[in-house]
Amino acid sequence: LIPESVTHKDQRQLDFEKGYRDLRAKLVMMGMFKSSKLFYAYKCSFNMGMWATAVAMVYCSDSFAMHLGSALLLGLFWQQCGWLAHDFLHHQVFKQRKYGDLVGVFWGDLMQGYSMQWWKNKHNGHHAVPNLHNSTAVSQDGDPDIDTMPLLAWSLKQAQSFRELRADGKDSPFVKFMIRWQAFTYFPILLLARLSWLNESFKTAYGLGASSENAKLEMQRKGLQYPLLERAGIAMHWAWVVALSSGFGRFSIGYSLMYFLTATCSCGLFLALVFGLGHNGMATYDATTRPDFWKLQVTTTRNIIGGHGFPQFFVDWLCGGLQYQVDHHLFPMMPRHNLAKC
Repeated sequence: LIPESVTHKDQRQLDFEKGYRDLRAKLVMMGMFKSSKLFYAYKCSFNMGMWATAVAMVYCSDSFAMHLGSALLLGLFWQQCGWLAHDFLHHQVFKQRKYGDLVGVFWGDLMQGYSMQWWKNKHNGHHAVPNLHNSTAVSQDGDPDIDTMPLLAWSLKQAQSFRELRADGKDSPFVKFMIRWQAFTYFPILLLARLSWLNESFKTAYGLGASSENAKLEMQRKGLQYPLLERAGIAMHWAWVVALSSGFGRFSIGYSLMYFLTATCSCGLFLALVFGLGHNGMATYDATTRPDFWKLQVTTTRNIIGGHGFPQFFVDWLCGGLQYQVDHHLFPMMPRHNLAKC
């Protein structure tokens, strides 16, 4: 893919790349990259139905059980919004990228509180180098989705990477504790991941800072693509979330926080289940030893199928197309409803 790297490729690699391009051309001719607008109209309507139900459960009832169910449903709604925003911002639905971006602002900024541009910067980095950890503790040449030190490490080398930051070349007590117990802290940390993403999105949209040096450079070069829409979307998101979490003024502060954190943490769990199955536990690489682009995509992803009491249609719905991670990473602009045919 990089012109200056062609001299380092043998004939086998060049033949493989040609085969990939030929396969993609055939899939285009078969219509595999054409989206079904009816499918996405159904998905958007279903999502809004989930949201309306969660709102009605709070507005029309004073039952704690009903409020708890509403919070869990809201968390699931946010997870499903993530998959919809993912499809639109991968430009799987519309040929005109502007339309995908604008719908992405709706499902991202307004409904989830996530900055569309923050997400695109982060997710594009993930697709470029999945499960590739930074070459040093201060560099940012890896997958932002696994840039989680010192809370979580995905390889022995990454676990030891913070030693270079200390004069004695040893792990700090905090790093030792977190890495030693990460099998137990993994899910609790991911339960709170949404809070971090909300914070990073708010800072990005309102120009209060960037989540990474790569994001900072992008903002300096381009700025926000839709600054007014993003800021208005996030402001309106917090307006409806505060109204709902407060029971439209009926709940106490403590009860409101309980509702919000239940929804937020359940969303983190629902997302973690899909992320964990799709990427975690697969191969990890560092920047100096990574394989070619296609091997990197295939060896760091896994597909998920139904079974053990979980029917395939439920897996398809819960994972939002990411049950076919391998196919998605090879053909990221293919609509989710065509991945099973791929």
